[in-house]
Amino acid sequence: MNLISFLILGLIAGWLAGTIMKGRGAGMLVNLILGVIGAYLGGFLFSLFGLSAHGFIGSLITATIGAVVLLFLINVLKKA
Repeated sequence: MNLISFLILGLIAGWLAGTIMKGRGAGMLVNLILGVIGAYLGGFLFSLFGLSAHGFIGSLITATIGAVVLLFLINVLKKA
């Protein structure tokens, strides 16, 4: 996937993660950045469990799951 597509995918995933974690997001801009980072995390988590996703929708699901996990971890660390 080229860089522009990856960034767009990450931005959409960050927005979705912020929506899913309603009330627990870190603000629109931070959620978008976390989506890009979450795309990497989602890919790592999927490979850890032997899963793979193909196509745009599969990549979007992977990135969104990574971003949700990342937002969750950030919220846990904020409370500590």
